[in-house]
Amino acid sequence: MIPNKISLLTVKDLTLDEYLKEQLKDPEFKKEWEKSEAAYQVIRELIRVRIEGKISQRQLAQKAGTTQAVISRIENMSVSPSIGLVQRIAKSLGKKLEIKFS
Repeated sequence: MIPNKISLLTVKDLTLDEYLKEQLKDPEFKKEWEKSEAAYQVIRELIRVRIEGKISQRQLAQKAGTTQAVISRIENMSVSPSIGLVQRIAKSLGKKLEIKFS
């Protein structure tokens, strides 16, 4: 079920950012989003860099010393990887992990 009574027809026309902006008007959704936003942003960036680098999950897993299944579970947010694993993945993608507080 999609919160905030947005119909599926409307959702098709929205970008992810537009959809998120609309959903954040719902206090319950906003509370849950705030709990998971940091993890979402990390995973979103990991996926973006992996796809831009034309690297498969399997290739990334081999470079990072893990399995394709682990990369898949990280990308679909069914597990919370350690900072150490995220750092290994970043290095495998030719990137440096940076954490900022704001």
